[in-house]
Amino acid sequence: MGKNELSAEDLRCECAPSAFSFRLTNEIEPLREVIGQERAVQAIRFGLNMKSPGYNIYITGIEGTGKTTITRDIVSEYARSLPSPSDLCMVNNFGDEYRPKVITLPSGRGARFARSIHTMIEAIRTGLLKEYESKGHVEHLKEIAVRYDLEKSQLMEQLDQSAKEKNLIIAKTQAGYQPTPLLNGKPMSGDQFEALPPAEKSAIETNIQAIGEQIVSTLTEIRKQKEQQQHDIEKLTRETALFVINERMERLFTDYGDNQDVTTYLTSVKEHISENVADFLQIPVENNSEVETAGDRPDLYFDPYGINVLVDHKLTRGAPVIFEPNPTYTNLFGNIEKRAIMGVLMTDFSMIQAGSLLRANGGYLILEIESVLMIPAVWEALKRALQNKLLYIEDFGDRAGMGTASLRPEPIPLEIKVILIGDYETFQLLQNHDSKFNKIFRVRADFDNETDLNETTLQQYAAFMARVCEEEALLPFTPEGVVAIVEYGKKHVAKKNKLSLRFGPIVGIIKEADFWARQEQANFITDLHVVRAFNEYRFRYNLYEEKIQESYTDNTIMVDVDGGEVGQVNALAVFQMGDISFGRPSRITAETFMGKHGIINIERESNLSGNTHNKGVLILSGYLGRTFAQTYPLCLSISLTFEQSYGGIDGDSASSTELYAILSSLANLPIQQGIAVTGSVNQKGKIQAIGGVNQKIEGFYDVCKSKGLTGKQGVLIPKANVQNLMLKREVVVAANEGQFHVYAVSTIEEGIEILTGVPAGTPDAQGLYPANTVYGRIHNKLKTYLERSLQFQKAMFA
Repeated sequence: MGKNELSAEDLRCECAPSAFSFRLTNEIEPLREVIGQERAVQAIRFGLNMKSPGYNIYITGIEGTGKTTITRDIVSEYARSLPSPSDLCMVNNFGDEYRPKVITLPSGRGARFARSIHTMIEAIRTGLLKEYESKGHVEHLKEIAVRYDLEKSQLMEQLDQSAKEKNLIIAKTQAGYQPTPLLNGKPMSGDQFEALPPAEKSAIETNIQAIGEQIVSTLTEIRKQKEQQQHDIEKLTRETALFVINERMERLFTDYGDNQDVTTYLTSVKEHISENVADFLQIPVENNSEVETAGDRPDLYFDPYGINVLVDHKLTRGAPVIFEPNPTYTNLFGNIEKRAIMGVLMTDFSMIQAGSLLRANGGYLILEIESVLMIPAVWEALKRALQNKLLYIEDFGDRAGMGTASLRPEPIPLEIKVILIGDYETFQLLQNHDSKFNKIFRVRADFDNETDLNETTLQQYAAFMARVCEEEALLPFTPEGVVAIVEYGKKHVAKKNKLSLRFGPIVGIIKEADFWARQEQANFITDLHVVRAFNEYRFRYNLYEEKIQESYTDNTIMVDVDGGEVGQVNALAVFQMGDISFGRPSRITAETFMGKHGIINIERESNLSGNTHNKGVLILSGYLGRTFAQTYPLCLSISLTFEQSYGGIDGDSASSTELYAILSSLANLPIQQGIAVTGSVNQKGKIQAIGGVNQKIEGFYDVCKSKGLTGKQGVLIPKANVQNLMLKREVVVAANEGQFHVYAVSTIEEGIEILTGVPAGTPDAQGLYPANTVYGRIHNKLKTYLERSLQFQKAMFA
């Protein structure tokens, strides 16, 4: 084993099946607790227990950590210990029908109250019909009619007697009552009247005028009596109605006497019925129109007295917990529906619908922030409702400026805690740019994607798998099968001492392993089924990976995996295709020559380099200056590029690789092409950790394997990445047999020695390196460049 080479044991962290005492996972208690999320769980419980305004909760974490499921479980468990909130009923406002009112009732009493009101209304209607048709009521009406008819007759007799005394008769014509003089007991004609002497005519006219005035006064008195008669009838009707109403409503007043809202509403119902008995008893007529009318729905006449139960908690145990997956404005805040009556859109309080916010009132509402932010009006209205602790149910068409005049129900008090589930980036954006966000969502719960690997978490993993198998009716796992899942969890986070908490992908592998076990008609799931599940999953998604691999095999992409080349190094990159990631090498070349341009980054010059890659290249200038320009200036130009790269490049994980290519070119020393390199470097030459180290090593191994393993191939990685190694067993076996090597370095000097086989060199007190070292050769070349440059300048200006 060479210097800095890692042993096979360093390349993969194995977990022994002997760590588990069970034979199958169905023998152990399924996990009922949360693994490794102590910080998040504590934050959620803190937010649930804080009763002050503004302590709503924002859940962050990457996809697959189970944050939605865990949050719902914790909130549901906590909510079960709380009392159920009140039912909410929307009722008619008899004083202003456009402003319906809300009544609160004890949990589970809303529907019962609605049925009681319906029964009461039917009883009142039936009772009134029966009472008004009763013999006693009819006789009372007759008595009133007879009394006023008698009074009218008496007035008319008096009028007739007065006319008779004046030798006049009162005739009823179309123009009204007309007094007419008599002659020999018969009405006098016009000619007969004109033939009378003037004195006699004048006397008759005076009598007619007097009787006319008496007619007017008599008719006025009759009209007053008629009004009084109607008043007496209405009074009798109202008294009869009140008798029936009081009798039918007495029990409700008694049952709900301690609820001020209900008693106030019952009083208004009582007054409205008694004042509108005729409308209340009106029988609808038939209507053949296709448009819905009151004739199509007889109950429309009684809708004003109905109860619209907005929220019924009859089946709720504890406080409500509502998860709204589609938080549109109407789904969240409610809606005011409409129906067509005689071609006109109409609405009333009975068509008001509650949304998730109201159904969760008194409890907890869980939302996904991404869905909430899809509709800006929803986010703004949600913040306003939480800040004011009031819910306004509005017609969304009115808010959008597209609706007609609609209802405006009175606001409903809100006592609710909202839990938003999202990612950290959205949280940071809202925190920095939304002034109200920090005041409303004061609690943040972060879900981690990894946890420490120890005896406790190892057993919890097995118990978690037992729970999944129980809930999903899967076959049990053997200890070997559990070990395979554990190792999958370690590789998922690429840390030997950590386990993945992204249970979404893990549950997927568990289910697929069960499928392949059943295909083989097995009674339990082993490590072979887990490996097959993983391989089959990868096969379904790795077509692009295979196409890339073919490019190396047929030399479409030129990569050498043996021999030596000056100024040429194999760098390692990771390709990401959805959930699948894989590493493949790419060639970096450097050419050095005299000049003053420094490092020319061809990718940057062709606009194919990202900011992070540009930074990495600029750091190389700092290292070269620190190492080789302490006694004289650099007179150097460097051309640096990724060969056969035609897309964008970003990241600094190849900066050490680029530096090795530059040093090789300056020293004119060949680099072993069988060793690929990854790792970033700082200005002091320290090798820094990078991501995707497992994929990079495995990707280069695959290319070397396809071209033929020589026993001299391997990968150079940062020493800081050793903790991340969880290589596939094939690579570990090859390393154990000496067919593949993995080296870990912490400095550029260590790396260049492995790549060239020549010592990097140690400077003396004057900063000079031995001539037979890599850096000594570079110093000599740079010195030669400077001397030639000075000679050239001297010749130019001679």
